[in-house]
Amino acid sequence: MFKKILFVAFLVISFLEVEAQVYEYRIVTSIESVVPMGLGRSRIISNQEDKDYMEYTSSRTVESKKQNKSKRKEAKVDDFDETKILNFYSATGINFQNIASNDALLSSKVNTMIEQGWELSFVTSGVESDAGKGDGTGIFITRFIFKRIKA
Repeated sequence: MFKKILFVAFLVISFLEVEAQVYEYRIVTSIESVVPMGLGRSRIISNQEDKDYMEYTSSRTVESKKQNKSKRKEAKVDDFDETKILNFYSATGINFQNIASNDALLSSKVNTMIEQGWELSFVTSGVESDAGKGDGTGIFITRFIFKRIKA
């Protein structure tokens, strides 16, 4: 009986300890151009400066129609990492070597983040692709969302 009580107490304490953890999050974004012949700008971007979103947020209610007067340029971060990667297309079409090269660079970034104590939590992506003849623009964007226990 004592062992059962001890085991239940251990489980409860473990659960409370896990619930008490506070996480911090970091987002890394890859932007891969689908513009052919190297004309696009593909990058891996990660911020090195934190911003408080509340400084750029206003709340509107039925009673208060106050508009947000913060300046967009004040929201910009000056400290960020920018890693050049390759475009999906070359002059002849899809370039699989470029895709493999981007995968190698993205893997390196993810592995570095994990070595620094970050855990990959979510990955989300979207695309705005070439709409056909005469368009010639498009990007493939992926956001890697990492978390780690806040110190």
